[in-house]
Amino acid sequence: MPQTLCRVAARCGIAVILAAGLSTVARRAEVGVALSAQQLPSEPQRQFGTGITGAFEGWFDSPAGARLFLIGYLNRNLAQEIDVPIGPNNRIEPGGPDMGQPTHFLPGRQWGVFVIPVPKEFTTADQRFTWTIVANGQTTTIPLRLHPDYTVTPFADVAVKNTPPFVRLDEHGAVLQGPVARIETAPTRTISASSPLSLPVWVTDDARYASGTMAIPRKLPPPVHLTWSKYRGPGKVSFDAANPPVQTMSGGGVNVEFRGTATATARFGEPGDYVLHLLVNDFSGEGGAGEVCCWSNALVKVTVTP
Repeated sequence: MPQTLCRVAARCGIAVILAAGLSTVARRAEVGVALSAQQLPSEPQRQFGTGITGAFEGWFDSPAGARLFLIGYLNRNLAQEIDVPIGPNNRIEPGGPDMGQPTHFLPGRQWGVFVIPVPKEFTTADQRFTWTIVANGQTTTIPLRLHPDYTVTPFADVAVKNTPPFVRLDEHGAVLQGPVARIETAPTRTISASSPLSLPVWVTDDARYASGTMAIPRKLPPPVHLTWSKYRGPGKVSFDAANPPVQTMSGGGVNVEFRGTATATARFGEPGDYVLHLLVNDFSGEGGAGEVCCWSNALVKVTVTP
């Protein structure tokens, strides 16, 4: 099957998918409503059996001074989670195949899941990485490059200067903020295959809210929303609550700093090395309501013993 070249970008509430010279545009009715990913024109929705396309969200300069590519994906299978090991079917080139990308793909559109440092020698839009995924016999490849139209600001939105939540995986541990988590710096855990792993989280957020009208709804969503998922690993991972409820420690209203905590547990189907992914969204929701801001990612490496 011929290779498909696809790019996904988000700008000011518009998501654009370009594939084989065709475009699909998904427009938002207003900022604050979740943006649903569009199917490629030649590929209808399916429960199973179709492909996965990487999504280049853009590139940015992090507060730490690093220049990073921000990348997500679109799994067009509505009911199929897919594992694609690092190698010929899941590779980033040149320099790969492993650059920290996921090997476990959840259904649907997953925004800004991982980052890749931009090499210092990348100074023009012609220099690029490519991410190739082969799933269900379908091959897609996307370019990752320093095109000026693809700059994003994941640490502050333009409306109310909203910022991503601060996240800690240990009560007095290191603070994570923004979509900058990487496997090589992730904390480690060890657990036996017969035991559940406790996954406590502490989160702080500025609770700034924006919508198309700037009116605050009567039924306000939670200030933060947590999602745990498998990122890599040889076996099945099950969570008692993939979206654990967050217990309020302080705050809870708009523009009032929120502090909360939540705990989930994970069980592993077989021994081996795993990576778990935590997504922390604030009021702006999935993909930052099209602004590519303001969520935080965290990764946890887990060694599961027999």
